[in-house]
Amino acid sequence: MSRDLCHCIVLRKASRRVSSYYDEALAPLGVNIAQFSLLRNIHRMAPVSLTDLGTRVELDRSTVGRNAKVLERMGLIAIQPGKDQREAVLTIAEPGHAVLQEGSPLWDGVQDAIEARLGPDGTERLRELLAAL
Repeated sequence: MSRDLCHCIVLRKASRRVSSYYDEALAPLGVNIAQFSLLRNIHRMAPVSLTDLGTRVELDRSTVGRNAKVLERMGLIAIQPGKDQREAVLTIAEPGHAVLQEGSPLWDGVQDAIEARLGPDGTERLRELLAAL
């Protein structure tokens, strides 16, 4: 393979392109794929601390905290003090449940479109290659 080809740049371009598919599908709900993914993870783990959520999504606590504040301002989650006052606990608010319910079929549609484009073998191979990184 050419030494001129940067694997990072190729992956970043592909990531932006794939993210745009999800963002476009979720746009009617007023969220992007990063926000929707965070909502899904909060829903799965709720009530969840910022630290535990950060570990799950592989982001540092401060990044998760900033993103959580955006979701809170949108009315999609609630942030409350935990047992330890230094830690915040996140739960899904009613509007957040509605976004998850309405967004799931949209997310599924993008998943299906990507899998159709790659084919079953290509989809599996992509997962294997990315997991190897």
